[in-house]
Amino acid sequence: MGERRSYPNGTFSWVENATTDQAGAKSFYGTLFGWEFDDRPVGDGIVYSMAQLDGKNVAAISPQMQDEREQGVPPHWNNYITVERIDAVSEKVTELGGRLLAPPFDVMDVGRMSVFMDPTGAVAFLWEAKSNIGAELVNVPGAFCWNELATRDPAAAEQFYSQLFGWEFERAGTDEGPPYWMIENDERRNGGMRQIGDELPPGVPAHWLVYFAVDDVDASSEKATAAGAQVMAPKISAGDFGSFAVFTDPAGAAFALFEGRLDD
Repeated sequence: MGERRSYPNGTFSWVENATTDQAGAKSFYGTLFGWEFDDRPVGDGIVYSMAQLDGKNVAAISPQMQDEREQGVPPHWNNYITVERIDAVSEKVTELGGRLLAPPFDVMDVGRMSVFMDPTGAVAFLWEAKSNIGAELVNVPGAFCWNELATRDPAAAEQFYSQLFGWEFERAGTDEGPPYWMIENDERRNGGMRQIGDELPPGVPAHWLVYFAVDDVDASSEKATAAGAQVMAPKISAGDFGSFAVFTDPAGAAFALFEGRLDD
């Protein structure tokens, strides 16, 4: 079981669905993954819905911020990375050529967060834990198991993240196939990176994609489409690692399903 009580510096630790239809998203993901929800008021009429498996927090669903809606940003999944000293890391973002979209701020007594954009345009969140470490369960069916950067400039992304977090990048597969890199942090695999090619329209920005583990990609794909998801990429083999498929949920947020080898 992938139970967690803490996360090393530079490790993905939380994912959060920012949506224009919170009730619809809860229904969709609850049907798909068997999630139950603990709705927590966070002020100004906003409710933060903690998604749980066996009573353990695995993700969240929250209303998308109004400023994002006004800018035309579609619903999406936010990916959080744990750091030990968020103020210092946030300052380093700009030194390395990224943009700090939201400086560090306290989230009640649960933690401290900030938001940044890497030099290639992908947005991610930083998290310094206090009473909340993030996901209490990962790498099991119904929980997130992988975070993948899609970018048009892998070299710039590698330089940025290796200096920001100390991540190591290892080219996977052969030179003949589409380039893919495994990301390692604290001697553990921490995600991947792929180069955006002709499979996506020119206007699609660099982004992080969250993968959720399932027992059977085919069966879960049928369940997802029956519940209103749109297929972005049907089932694809990842060799000895397993297989995956990519979707958008009914509100338009992209996510992936993965069946195969999981870390503990």
